[in-house]
Formats: sequence, structure tokens, C-alpha cells
Amino acid sequence: TGGHTTEILRLLSCLSESYSPRHYVLADSDKMSEAKIRSFEKKRAETLSESQFSLDRIPRSREVRQSWISSVVTTLYSILYSLPLTYKRKPDLILCNGPGTCVPVCLSAFLFGLLRIKRTIIVYVESICRVETLSLSGKILYYFSDYFIVQWPDLKKKYPKSLYLGRIV
Repeated sequence: TGGHTTEILRLLSCLSESYSPRHYVLADSDKMSEAKIRSFEKKRAETLSESQFSLDRIPRSREVRQSWISSVVTTLYSILYSLPLTYKRKPDLILCNGPGTCVPVCLSAFLFGLLRIKRTIIVYVESICRVETLSLSGKILYYFSDYFIVQWPDLKKKYPKSLYLGRIV
């Protein structure tokens, strides 16, 4: 909620205005991230000519300390909720960094690519705090992302498909 949002906004601050419009997807129970995003976009609008963005909410796929069995059900529900949103937005690129909310959106986009509805490039950046092991989202999206970026050399050794670019956030 807070840390992932801060990391993704640091990444976005390096992108040119050609990455527009930006569509943020938040968990419906996330109370902090919307204010951070709006503040970021307000500052961005002061320096760039066009700053277009939207905020969408989906059901959280997994709460902290939620049982694994019940999280399967909530994740499936979140995926079903994400399908029309992903179809509506038809993103060219998904840039994500680990909150459970990104998994349903990425899987929806991956499915649309398989069905040849819309090909979306999925870029996953593992959180800087993941030094030796991947997050649950990382373990899932390692197999579905086009680019899987890690920020520690030990993770690159364990996950050969990953890209190690150093610490980027």
C-alpha cells in the first residue's frame, strides 16, 4: 500500500510524458495510495504539458495474513473484476512492482494477449526490499511478465530470466 506506491512513483518520475495517459489500479481497501498518486500527478502537471491519468479500484486479491485457501477465491474474484477493466483500458504497457493487486491485472492482460485481443507488455520490478527471495507476486509474475527486473544480484543468480539493473528505486 504505502511502500509499493512510493517505489512505483519513483519509477514513474523517470518516465517521459510519452507514457501517457497513466492508469493506476488500486485495491479497493487501499486508503493511502490515492492521495500519494494525486500529489505526484499534480506535481507532474506543473512541469509537463499534459498529465493525463486515471484511478481505478479492484477488489484486493489477498489481504495480509489471509489464509492461502481463501486467497485463491479472492484472487479469482479479483481477476474476474479485472477482466472488463483491462479490456476497457487496453494498456500497451503494465509497469508493476509487487502489490497483490497487480497479479489479477497482469493475468487479465496476459489472457487477452493469448486470445489475440490486445498484446500488452508486462514489466515487473521486484521491490528493493526483496534481497534473497521473490515476493508472492514476483513468484507468480516471473512466468507471465515480458521483463522481470530484480534489484539485487543474488536474485538474478536464482532467477535467470530476470534482469538485474542495480537499484533503480
